[in-house]
Amino acid sequence: MTLDRINRRGMVIIGCGKMGSALLEGWLGRGLALGATWVIDPQPSDWLRNLERKGLHLNAGLPAAPAVVLVAVKPQMMGAALPQVRAAVSDSDALVLTVAAGTTIARYEADLGAGVRIVRSMPNTPAAVGRGITAIVGNAASGEAELALAEELLSAVGQVVRLEGEHQMDAVTAVSGSGPAYVFHLIEALAAAGEAEGLSADLAMRLARATVTGAGELAHRAAEPAAQLRVNVTSPGGTTAAALAVLMDEERGFPALLRQAVKAAADRGRELGK
Repeated sequence: MTLDRINRRGMVIIGCGKMGSALLEGWLGRGLALGATWVIDPQPSDWLRNLERKGLHLNAGLPAAPAVVLVAVKPQMMGAALPQVRAAVSDSDALVLTVAAGTTIARYEADLGAGVRIVRSMPNTPAAVGRGITAIVGNAASGEAELALAEELLSAVGQVVRLEGEHQMDAVTAVSGSGPAYVFHLIEALAAAGEAEGLSADLAMRLARATVTGAGELAHRAAEPAAQLRVNVTSPGGTTAAALAVLMDEERGFPALLRQAVKAAADRGRELGK
């Protein structure tokens, strides 16, 4: 990553919880200078306080014209955060990169001005281990340079994809943003089913966790699509086929349940964005 411009002008991070910290750790590993980094967080972690002792600016005065301002606060804190963002980007060509859920570009433009360069993104929690996927979309003031910079920055925690427009963001939130919770629940449900068949709770959970994470890694590395990977482990008339006959039922199985779940999440996202 080319961080020369950011190291000269500064990076401001408004809110540095799990996602902000994951991004900051990735950027530091790629060469972001602590002395060029300002973090505003009302409840800084011990990790941030330790970085402050090494040169990070924590809850201190902001640079006059930072290159990038990352907004990584919870939606309920946005009202307090936006005045800080406005102060940082006033009369500046800074990129405002937001990973905050549920806040539309229109909301940012209303508070910051339509001429501010804004890229809205939706990462997910596997970013904490460098295996996230983030969708991005820019406002009218953001061109190829801003989107490319956002891609470069967000690639520090995983893959990055561009959306056709902000109208796709609620669907992205429902699939990849909320998706890790669906997978965690699959682990819970699979372990509970193992218990019902006579396994101890610890053994069932160990088997379920290893199976889901192992299958995910296989899907990540394999060139074949997921459908082919499923076929590869399904012998006709075997145990897997018997289970899939239940799971793939169009009315009661995974297809119907996940359509309902993703729609419910997307609908809720639309409600929260109003």
